[in-house]
Amino acid sequence: MSGCAPFRFYTERRLVLLTGRKARNLVELLAHMEQVSGSSIFYHTHHQYLAHHFERPVFFNDFASWTGWALQERRLAEQLAAVDIFSFTSVRQIREAIVNVIRRRLEEGGENRSAPPGEEFHFCESRSFVMSTGLEARDVSEFFRKLPEVSNASLFFHFLEARLRLGRPTNDFSQWLADCGYDALARAVDALDPYVMTLDELRNQIVELGRWAGLV
Repeated sequence: MSGCAPFRFYTERRLVLLTGRKARNLVELLAHMEQVSGSSIFYHTHHQYLAHHFERPVFFNDFASWTGWALQERRLAEQLAAVDIFSFTSVRQIREAIVNVIRRRLEEGGENRSAPPGEEFHFCESRSFVMSTGLEARDVSEFFRKLPEVSNASLFFHFLEARLRLGRPTNDFSQWLADCGYDALARAVDALDPYVMTLDELRNQIVELGRWAGLV
């Protein structure tokens, strides 16, 4: 099939900034989470995916990590880590889901532990600068051949960030494949859960779908 526009691969550079907000306990964490920018929520739920290319950390989610080791709230940490980010299509939904988990824990009562001095949760946010990689695919077959050359930052941008931060219903790859007339392949790529694998594993699985479809 043909007739679709070329797919142009983009990447981004990130500038991480401290917001000046910090939390010592769950009450403060909740208060700040309700007020920080969406960029901050996205950063703390996603930056670990770029930091760990070949192995998975215990928790990708900074909120889960901090409540587990700084507050010793292991049950809450597991609940926060279990929030299914893949089921959401906006950062606002992610914020609401995490806030609800923390709010339920506080409503249950119990000790509102404070982190040890120096171990407070510091809210950060990232500013992204998007740029072209110079790579483009003129057809679907070329797309799958060139995908192994694409960096993890580019893969992250097209598969995770574009969908959530821009409020799109699917990732850029699946949208383009559907526009090119490969609806079944677009759905298969869209069904891949990037939150249960590394970016390298995600790339390999997308390429394998192309190979299965006879395009590689």
